[in-house]
Amino acid sequence: MLCWGHSAFGQLGFNDESLTVAPEPRISPFPLSIFIKQVACGENHSVFLLEDGRLYSCGCNNAGQLGHDQEDVTPGCVNALANEHIILVACGEAHSVALNSQGQLFSWGAGSEGQLGHSTTEHSVPVPRLIKKLSPQKILQVSCGNLHCLALSDDGQLFSWGQNNHGQLGLGHGFLQQSSPQRVKSLEGIPLAQVTAGGYHSFALSLSGAVFGWGKNSSGQLGLNDEQVRVSPCHVKPLRSQKVVYISCGEEHTAVLTKTGGLFTFGAGEHGQLGHDSLHNEINPRRVLELMGSEVSQIACGRQHTIAFVPSSGALYAFGCGEYGQLGTGLTSNVICPTAVKGRWSPYNVHIPPTADLSLFSIIKHVFSGFNKTFVICSKPESPEPADDFRSCKKQNYTSLINNDTIDSWRQKVIDNSNSNTINGILQTLSSSACWNGSFLDEKNDEHFKTSPKIPGLDMLSIKVLFETLMNSHHSRLLEQILKGFESFLIPQLSSSPPDVEAMRIYLILPEFPLLQDSKYYITLTLPLAMAILRLDTNPSKVLDNWWSQVCPNYFFRLIDLYKGAVVYLLNGRKTLLIPVLFTSYITAALKLLEKLHKVNVKAQHVEHDKFYIPEISSLVDIQEDYLMWFLNQTGLKVLPSIMQDSVTFCSYPFVFDAQAKTKMLQTDAELQMQVAISGASLQNVFMLLSLEPMLVKNPYLVLHVRRTSLVSDALRELSIHSDVDLKKPLKVIFDGEEAVDDGGVTKEFFLLLLKELLNPIYGMFTVYPDSNLLWFSDICFVEHNWFHLIGIMCGLAIYNFTVVDLHFPLVLYKKLLNVPATLEDLKELSPTEGRSLQELLDYAGEDVEDTFCLNFTICRESYGLTELKPLVPGGDQITVTKENRREFVDAYVEYVFNQSVQEWYEAFSTGFLNVCGGKVLELFQPSELRAMVVGSTNYNWQELEESALYKGEYSAVHPTVRMFWETFHEFPLEKKKRFLLFLTGSDRIPIYGMSSLHIIIQSISSREDYLPVAHTCYNLLDLPKYSSKEILRKRLTQAIDHYEGFSLV
Repeated sequence: MLCWGHSAFGQLGFNDESLTVAPEPRISPFPLSIFIKQVACGENHSVFLLEDGRLYSCGCNNAGQLGHDQEDVTPGCVNALANEHIILVACGEAHSVALNSQGQLFSWGAGSEGQLGHSTTEHSVPVPRLIKKLSPQKILQVSCGNLHCLALSDDGQLFSWGQNNHGQLGLGHGFLQQSSPQRVKSLEGIPLAQVTAGGYHSFALSLSGAVFGWGKNSSGQLGLNDEQVRVSPCHVKPLRSQKVVYISCGEEHTAVLTKTGGLFTFGAGEHGQLGHDSLHNEINPRRVLELMGSEVSQIACGRQHTIAFVPSSGALYAFGCGEYGQLGTGLTSNVICPTAVKGRWSPYNVHIPPTADLSLFSIIKHVFSGFNKTFVICSKPESPEPADDFRSCKKQNYTSLINNDTIDSWRQKVIDNSNSNTINGILQTLSSSACWNGSFLDEKNDEHFKTSPKIPGLDMLSIKVLFETLMNSHHSRLLEQILKGFESFLIPQLSSSPPDVEAMRIYLILPEFPLLQDSKYYITLTLPLAMAILRLDTNPSKVLDNWWSQVCPNYFFRLIDLYKGAVVYLLNGRKTLLIPVLFTSYITAALKLLEKLHKVNVKAQHVEHDKFYIPEISSLVDIQEDYLMWFLNQTGLKVLPSIMQDSVTFCSYPFVFDAQAKTKMLQTDAELQMQVAISGASLQNVFMLLSLEPMLVKNPYLVLHVRRTSLVSDALRELSIHSDVDLKKPLKVIFDGEEAVDDGGVTKEFFLLLLKELLNPIYGMFTVYPDSNLLWFSDICFVEHNWFHLIGIMCGLAIYNFTVVDLHFPLVLYKKLLNVPATLEDLKELSPTEGRSLQELLDYAGEDVEDTFCLNFTICRESYGLTELKPLVPGGDQITVTKENRREFVDAYVEYVFNQSVQEWYEAFSTGFLNVCGGKVLELFQPSELRAMVVGSTNYNWQELEESALYKGEYSAVHPTVRMFWETFHEFPLEKKKRFLLFLTGSDRIPIYGMSSLHIIIQSISSREDYLPVAHTCYNLLDLPKYSSKEILRKRLTQAIDHYEGFSLV
């Protein structure tokens, strides 16, 4: 072992009272120095830890800091700890702390500031004494400042005690010195890799490189861009991206080491201890440029100097105060740049020539420094050992991790019925969010160092694998402990304001625990977790939303499914399970969590919106009553609780309703509007109204009398004499001079014929976009506004009369009706070529946007063979599209296509639509649901179509021709099946209520085999001749389908 620096009190271990300063490395005279594992430096004393766990100390003993009363200046054994196996030692100004292999702490020396942690402030304690308050904990690390101490336990808790004049204990405002260890609660949940104390400041380092500092900051030693004291841990943000792996503190400066071997320093620089070739203080972390070409693997700070070791050359560099020879340069002057420590240093893996005198060479293994001295443990050149690398993980003294190894050892301990302390220790770890948060880091390419509000830094697969392992039957006893830990401690103690993103990983980890899916644990695990998530403050809540938007769709779906299951469970058990207040709080938590997931999904598009549907709601909730409750709440009326079963209205969470439930709401809303209109009743009486016989007996239908020869004008005339409330009644159509009773078929025919007329290209009301086959309002047309108004009414009537109409509008129309803004994605749907071109403009990486695209703020529009350039903004033809304004150009383009150019036609359409379907009920729909209500959905279930079919004449489900028909049909490809639907029903989409609601009818006719099948579109009726073979049937059916042109413009 080599040592140098201040030696006036014998703290270097030399038996030479005249030696006050050793300015260059000397070999230690301590006979046991070859067995030294660690050295801790106090101001005027040193403590040596041997590999066998024994302690020796030397130097000043004025406060009993040596732990023995030997008067000789050579190192003496701390006999009071002879029976303990010590694994770590730390020194403050005049006190010492030792950690044994059981995780217990002993302290001795000066104690007047409470720095010994014995709950007293004795001036001096000369004999090591156990810190009893920490006995229930297993301590992994300890570090001493001048007058305070920090300790890290295996369950991730940080404790501090001693002087607190500068907030160095990190306990917040209002705390004076603490003579017993206190929990630093503001870092709880963060998996810590290191805690370290400076003179009067402190640092903690997370497993993923987040640095937190607190305490004295008069020289900027916290790296927080100011010189203000901090009484609680503060995140040093500039270091977040640097992959920090180790921190060392001087009295008023700090050095940090990164995984790539970079060295940053900050704080006091008056002696050059920052190595920046200046004597200035630095209030922000700054890289030591002189060492940038080398990888540093060890750093150590003394009071006002810094040591750095470069393994590639084996050399040691020092900078800062040299007054006591502590730099080892052979001089006692200060140095402001990294300067080589005197000596013949050799790297571990370089061969020393056989002619050289091996005794002259030193191969460094480990560097220790503190106050005004430095010690270096070296290996012998004849049997060299690699230097310790502070950048490689010493996971045994990190916050405990939960992995296969720990699970196996715990399982054995639980089976062996180990003593209660062992079981409590296991429970403590399993109940610690910090331990879970550090256990599944994404180590690939050091991804976890990128942890941020957008990246959780987790290996999600490893979480799933570990929990699956735990579900094995041989882990059942351990599983009991995990359940107990989660239910009683971990989930109830989750904070609403986690200190850092690393403390938030638990919210992604816990949902992977399989027992959350078990209804037995909904009340104790699943719903309390939802409540904890909903308690999160705004910023952490946004972080979780960000993370959810990045997870894989499967994980996201499982989360939705979990809380849908909880809702159904609660609804099924509401009578027997819980008292009403608890039921309300639990079901609200489940629904609000689903709402949070739904908002994330709107942006992330992980799953289709129908994955949020809870079909069971229709049978478990009185939707009519629920809608009324919601409606009255929305209108600001207070409803007496006696009316309500629960204070939860499901209509506040409309995304859980499927088509069936939403249909019920529409009917309820229509009934409500009609009842109120007819009776003139006030809203308070709606409950009474709904229980009375409907007052629609006088005129229960909306009856339209029309002539086939003038459909549009007759429809406009008839509809103009009816009120908006009438429009919500079931529609009956009478064609002039025809006797047909309208049982739905005539109404459907009316829709088909009227829309065919309105969409006739000669009127130019709509433009067909050939890329997408979709319709949009024309920029210019020559019909009256009331024609658009009529189409709007027809779309609304289609919803209320459960009729599918073949209107190929893009989704953006329904978004506009629901006040959802149009985006570039909508343009991509309507006009894929234009949409892609605009996306290319946005994605273009070059600087030469103007030259490449040659665009102005104009749009090219063709009308009746003429091309016209329209400005997108005032003076748009004079504004060039640049890299800076291209986003505004795209927004203006989208705005023009969907709003500006079609405003008057759209407003007429929307007024008509909203006359029928307006009001509060519309708020409950998604744009895609609204579209599906009008034009049907594409959730095909062909088997259901067959099962719900009806037969007339000679036909039945088992008739040979019918069997041949269905066999042939099921063999058709999807597109041919859709064309059959179009042929038979007038639309290739199905009602939102599913295939079974089509009730197609197949009837036998006596036509010859060369006749084609005939579709009566208005009645979903197929006339099917009795064909003699499957081949003929296939041929005739294919001909009929392929020759059908349909009603629609498209």
